[in-house]
Amino acid sequence: MKIIGITGGVGAGKTQILEYLNDRYGATVCQADEVAKKLQRKGTDCHRAIAEHFGAEILDSKGELNREKLAQIIFTDEKERAALNEIVHPAVKEEVRKIIKREERRHTSLFILEAALLIDDHYEQICDEIWYVYVEDAIRKKRLIYARGYDAEKVDDIIASQLPKEVFLRNCDRVIDNSGIFEETKIQLDEMIRNLW
Repeated sequence: MKIIGITGGVGAGKTQILEYLNDRYGATVCQADEVAKKLQRKGTDCHRAIAEHFGAEILDSKGELNREKLAQIIFTDEKERAALNEIVHPAVKEEVRKIIKREERRHTSLFILEAALLIDDHYEQICDEIWYVYVEDAIRKKRLIYARGYDAEKVDDIIASQLPKEVFLRNCDRVIDNSGIFEETKIQLDEMIRNLW
């Protein structure tokens, strides 16, 4: 089984790339954010630790995490972001390892792991290759404002909280330039998949 990590900044178009790899190549896709959400549901160890650290004001009326409130805190405060990451990331990594073992038993041939923090969390220990989805900042900003309805200030805060392009380039095996039309991206992906085996 080939394990490919896909990373890149918010608004880089990773979701469309994952859908293409799943549709075209039957890749099993695992998104670390989805794993994290499951691990943060009410009643879990992560949920308890987050509520303990950040206080009851980050919970909604049902006792679940209020993601909007939490996002406001972590995208503007580096210490708090680090605290959240320390709670969540080790649990996510452990869960991802379990998912990979399960997929190996199913004889999956291509496993794609998408996460913003593949580099920070040393997923090169798990992945055969790490691919970076690159998009110019100006295009990312436009996408986030139009597609997600974020205001410009929120977009700037999010982009500032993520690793700079140079760090991605230094730590990733391959780069997918997703700044143009998606047909161009598909050509790059097809080539990369061909070179995998």
